[in-house]
Amino acid sequence: MREDFLHYVWQHQYFAKAELRTTDGQEVQVLRPGQRNGDAGPDFLNARVRLGEVEWNGAVEIHLRASDWARHNHQVDPKYDQVVLHVVGEHDTEVARTNGSLIPALALLGRVAPELLARYHALVEAPAAAPLPCAPLLGLVPQVTKTVMTERALLERVERKADVVLALHQHLAQDWEATAYHALLAAFGFQKNSEPLARLAKALPLEVLRRHRHDQRQLEALLFGQAGFLVENEETADDEYIRDLRQEHDFLRHKYDLRAGQLAVHEWNYLRLRPANFPCVRLGQLAGLLHARPALFDALLTAGSVRALTEFFQAPVPAYWRTHFRPGRPGKVPALGKSSTDLLVTNVVVPLRVAYARHVGQPEVVETSVALLSELPAEHNQYTDVYAALGFTHQSAADSQGLLALHQNYCQPRRCLHCAIGSRLVQQPRASR
Repeated sequence: MREDFLHYVWQHQYFAKAELRTTDGQEVQVLRPGQRNGDAGPDFLNARVRLGEVEWNGAVEIHLRASDWARHNHQVDPKYDQVVLHVVGEHDTEVARTNGSLIPALALLGRVAPELLARYHALVEAPAAAPLPCAPLLGLVPQVTKTVMTERALLERVERKADVVLALHQHLAQDWEATAYHALLAAFGFQKNSEPLARLAKALPLEVLRRHRHDQRQLEALLFGQAGFLVENEETADDEYIRDLRQEHDFLRHKYDLRAGQLAVHEWNYLRLRPANFPCVRLGQLAGLLHARPALFDALLTAGSVRALTEFFQAPVPAYWRTHFRPGRPGKVPALGKSSTDLLVTNVVVPLRVAYARHVGQPEVVETSVALLSELPAEHNQYTDVYAALGFTHQSAADSQGLLALHQNYCQPRRCLHCAIGSRLVQQPRASR
């Protein structure tokens, strides 16, 4: 048994209440189990319990064994002085607050129905190789439960991404344009090169870039120079265009003292990348976008549809980078593909808009921003395909993102009791379709 099972049992009061008493013999009546606490401190807040003739309002802490109280150092933490009842699976010791006063304990071992415990074990003890532990039982779960849980997981995923954006916004002195710039550059790395592109955003501050956005040549010199791609080698020795950019970058680098943050060529990843996804290809696309779209944040915030956003991202790429995969190496370079723009909408636009909506208090913008995902096609990978085969709806990127979140945050870590699907299966041995 894991502690989360006792949390679940207490929250839903799934235990026998006949002759319910504390370990020291006081009669117990649960008037309100309290609300789950997602922050530091006791597990449940604002609980109401009657112990004997006295009604208590406070917190409830839950452990598998009472001795876990000392193992977690709660006896020296004032946050736990508000605990009025210690709910445990096994009572193996008395526990006290920081002032030495003993805390009444309620032991639940033996009060939980064996069938409930068996259904719980059937989920959390499923083989590690199983894609999701409830797969054999999904026929017992109504489709609406699966849909609601997928939507909930989607919103949680979007909120987590928005939290990252808000932290970045705070770090950048609450400058939304700079936030959009940093988020966009990192996303243009498409996983393999997200980290070096995020560092490039720091190596090339937006306030410097803003002064040269109107001049595409200077913009390219800054981007490719700070990225470390303008070095002279065998491939670029006779390339006049690269030589010109190198000279321009040398001037601008000294002018703005950009030497400390400059990246090196070896810091970029090429392993298992198709040429269309090479770093210089992405930098060329960024150069065109930053030159043609001077107001990033406003455009990303106000675009009314995925179609408008796709057109926004399809900015003209500078001529040289339409015919070179890397400096001095010619080749036909494809334009930014539809799948790439879809990923930018998913990973940049939606989190950015949700973060802004939360910052200014506009919940309706959250709804319209998340709705953009429903306009995008479904993503297919080894995880989403498993869920689709098991009957989960998988028709748009909103579904894909929800299924990925379900896998990463519930199924893979076996957090079945936090999931509406697992919770339903544990509660009921049978459920109608």
